[in-house]
Amino acid sequence: MSQGSSVLVEARGAVRVLTLNRPESANVLDQQMGRDLLAAASAVAADPGVRAVVLAGAGKHFCFGGDLRGMVAGGMPSDAYLRELTSDLHRAIATLVRLDAPVIAAVNGTAAGAGVGLVAMSDLAVCGEGTRFSLAYTGVALTPDGSTSFFLPQILGNKRALELMLTNRPLGAVEALQWGLVNQVVADGEVLSAALALAERLASGPRAAQAAVKRLVALAGGALEAHLATEGETIARQSVTAEGQEGIRAFLEKRKPKFD
Repeated sequence: MSQGSSVLVEARGAVRVLTLNRPESANVLDQQMGRDLLAAASAVAADPGVRAVVLAGAGKHFCFGGDLRGMVAGGMPSDAYLRELTSDLHRAIATLVRLDAPVIAAVNGTAAGAGVGLVAMSDLAVCGEGTRFSLAYTGVALTPDGSTSFFLPQILGNKRALELMLTNRPLGAVEALQWGLVNQVVADGEVLSAALALAERLASGPRAAQAAVKRLVALAGGALEAHLATEGETIARQSVTAEGQEGIRAFLEKRKPKFD
């Protein structure tokens, strides 16, 4: 297993486990994690021995989305910060989506913001009984990134996707299963083991056929990379508007935002 990175890579036979590794901050995505996830995805893509991938989160939660606190503390303008972060994050997502090997999300605790995107972009997903999903973007006057606005309408349909994006209401595990966001709900302590069992089963299957199936499904979805570029630019521009700045300040100050 690789060490000293915000994304750990562990080889388990033909399966690779990519673990978001900032458990002290609920695995929020900062610029370094974006770079590390891209490096991990690229390494997996270059390895012909990889037959399946599991994407997991260290600690109690899968991923709380983007690191707004780190963005403000770093002193970089929010639009520049978000352009850099989404550039690497979106390249990582596109790389994982284009893998021949199936990608399985192992979702523990909470998946929020771009964390939901990482679940949605995965080929299959397993979550715990206590898992919750929340988009949260418009709550801080931002817009979706991390592939959420590309994959969620395809998975859920426009009405349900818009409901989650506009109201920010949490989606529980059972509802996520019913809506098609996840494929299995297991006991909270069994998420990773269930995802690994699924990955190992797929890893022993017909590699070329699985890759062809993935490509056919991807063709039906449209131009992913172009959409990701639009997502990244939209959230960057929104972050420097008056309401975007108010939303970010209110989040950091733990108060209700005041929008005109």
